[in-house]
Formats: sequence, structure tokens, C-alpha cells
Amino acid sequence: MTAWDGLRGFGELRFPGDPGFAAVAPVNRRFAATRPAAVLSVRDTADVAGALAWARDESVPVVPRGGGHSYAGHSAGLGLVLDLRGLSGIRVDRGTGLVTVGGGTPMKALYAGLRPWDLTFPLGNSDTVGIGGLTLGGGVTTISRAHGLTCDALVSTDVVLASGEAVTASATEHPDLFWACRGGGGGHFGVNTSFTFQARPAPAGSTCLVLWSWPHAVEVLATMQEIMLAAPEEFSARIGIARAPGGDGVVSVVGHHLGPAAELRELLAPAFAVAAPDRADIEDRDFWAAARYLHHASEGGAFAVRTRCTPHAIGDAGLEALVRAVEKWPGSGNPDGAGAALFAWGGAIGRVPVADTAFPHRDTKFLLSLDTSWTEEDAPDVVRANLDWLHALHAETGEFAPDASYVNFTDPDLDDWRGAYYGPNAARLAEVKRRYDPDRCFSSPQGL
Repeated sequence: MTAWDGLRGFGELRFPGDPGFAAVAPVNRRFAATRPAAVLSVRDTADVAGALAWARDESVPVVPRGGGHSYAGHSAGLGLVLDLRGLSGIRVDRGTGLVTVGGGTPMKALYAGLRPWDLTFPLGNSDTVGIGGLTLGGGVTTISRAHGLTCDALVSTDVVLASGEAVTASATEHPDLFWACRGGGGGHFGVNTSFTFQARPAPAGSTCLVLWSWPHAVEVLATMQEIMLAAPEEFSARIGIARAPGGDGVVSVVGHHLGPAAELRELLAPAFAVAAPDRADIEDRDFWAAARYLHHASEGGAFAVRTRCTPHAIGDAGLEALVRAVEKWPGSGNPDGAGAALFAWGGAIGRVPVADTAFPHRDTKFLLSLDTSWTEEDAPDVVRANLDWLHALHAETGEFAPDASYVNFTDPDLDDWRGAYYGPNAARLAEVKRRYDPDRCFSSPQGL
């Protein structure tokens, strides 16, 4: 009998080479080499508590995993990975609009479970993203300018602590832990086995996908920023520039408006006046059709993302720097290519005081996201060229955007990540960590 046998009975235990083991590999293939010693697929709170007690007694590091989408591969580790996908139930109270969700529930199941009730709250746009990571890091979605963050809809969460104790965190029970679970990042304080959210009727609206050719990039980016700073909070948009291998640059606006398509066309009119787009799809859609339309698809492979949160628009000099950088992208074999995007924030996100939740970026108007991608077959010099390009661009953007980053776009290359992710809330988060995980059972390269 080995020490690992002590885990049997707490779910399904898998080792490297076992069927199903590879299914919990990191989504970001940049971290494909990070392989745990074992994976335990848990079924309920008792399994989680038993596994944590075993890990504590055996001094084995443990990492909880929901969807596996940590950009930095933090949902993998060299010890024990707790696979939470079995915690995926959805319970709806029609009378109160409260929705209780298992801690490993993916977005695809959530949309399917909520649609018959025509209720929603801010959800992600990728089928396999887990509710845990989305919520614990804040959760900025296509309806957040109108309805706030995913964590703003959170009413309570059940957490198994490192001690094995199961607690409920809410505004009245363990309020400091509840505060930390609303934007403080995942995997720091315990294993969240369920979440309860306040849902609301799913709003109808419209969507847009608009593309411009490359010569109009700076003008369109500048005009779209002006549009979003003045836009009603019902309208949210991702404004991007990108290049794929062997292709020309493309300027894009992907948007969701909780209003009719006629209003959306009026909102976009100043950008259309800058230059006629090459493509403009603007359509009325109910909430569920809009979610399908805005679904994020990727070729997969390896990627790296760096972000900055800015409380103001980026001026023309900064936009020109972004365009020049994308033009100089060194290339790779990944069709996802590389680019820069401005996610419009503000609205309801900014109405919550900074100290009320752990999420600190309440004054952000635009999240600047810089990304590049490659394949596992690309040569090491291609990978290095891509990372060098990204790091140089991130450094250059420091001239016009602050050193603040979104923890759900986790960046393993950040230096002052505590300040960048958590800002003025970092010290309080560290205190919550000391209280609930004094022996640092939950640890990662960017663990509190």
C-alpha cells in the first residue's frame, strides 16, 4: 500500500498514463509540461475535505481545478490536482431568482441550465471556463457594464478550508472570506464547492461584429474609445487589432448592446464615418442567441497575455505604438496570431466602491490586453521571439497605461503582481490568507 491509497474512496484517483488523466491538462499548452503526480476527481464536499486532510498529513501540495483556463497554468501543479468538474449541479429558485451552482460547473452547462428559466447573471463566453475561476477573479463579461461583475452577483459561497472545515461565506457569515472571494483570485483560501448568485431576467438586445482594413486602425481605435466613454452602460465592446500568420492586420469591434440593433447602429455611426467597414454584422438577438454569437473560439495551442487597466482612453501616440507593434509581430504557426484589444469597462463596474470587494479596478475604463500565440511544434527560437515581442510591447505600454493587471488574465511574468492584481486591497487579502490558510496549504507561484 502506498501513501496515495489513502485518497481512494474520496473520488476517482488517476495517475499519469491512466485513462482520463490527460483531460485535466492546462488549457494553455505553454504549460503542458506541468504534470501533477495525481489527479483526484471529487464528487462532493466530503471528498474535498478528505482529500485536503490527506494532503495536509502527507505534506503534498494541492491545487483545485475547475475549467483549467488559468492563463499562467496555475490550475495545474506537481502534487495533487483536485478535479472539481464533478461538482456541477445547478439549482434555481424561481421565486427569489437565486441560482446555486456547483464549484466546477462550466459555462456551457450554466447557459443550458439557466435558459429554461430565462434567468442569467454575468457569465463567461467560453464553453469550458469554470464558474469558480471566473467568479473568484471578478468576472468581467459582455453585460458587466450594465449588470456588474460576476462576483457582484455573488450572494454566498461554500468553501472547504485547508483545515477540512466546510464553511459558508456571505455578507453575514465569514464576511472577510466572502469579501476575498469577490475578486481576490482563485485557489488562495480554500476550495469553493458551490456558489449562489442573484440572477435576473435575461435581457434581449443586439450584437455587432464590425471589421475594418488596417490603414484605418488608429482612427477607428480612437473613435471607438470616444464612443465607449460616452455610451450607455447597456453597450459593451471589445475593440481589437490583430494579425494572423501570413495575413494583413485587421481592426475589429465585437459588441453586445442590451437594446435594439437600430440603437447600436446609431452608437457606432461615428466609427462608420471614419471609414466604411469591410464587414458590419449588426442584428437583434435574444440573450441566448447573443451568447452563442459572442461565443469565444480559439485554435488552442500555447499563448501568453499581458494586461494593463487604464482609467482613461489611450491617446493617438499610444495607439500608434500598438499598431506598429502588431505590424512587427514575429509570427508563429498558430492561426490565433497576436494582437491588442481594448475591453470597455465602466458603468456598473465602477459603481461599487473599491474597498467593498477584493476586485480593485473599479475606475478602469479600458482593459488593455496584449496577446501572442504559438504551437507546441514551433521551434524554441519562435517561442522566444514571440515572448520577447510581448514583453517589449508590455514595457512600451507602461508609458501610457498604469501598472495594473486583471488577475483573471493571469500573467506569470509580472514582477509586482500583488500590486498589479490587487492594488489597495492587497494588504487585506494577505490578512485573510493568514487567517484561513496559515500553513499555506494552497500555494502557487503567485499565491498570496
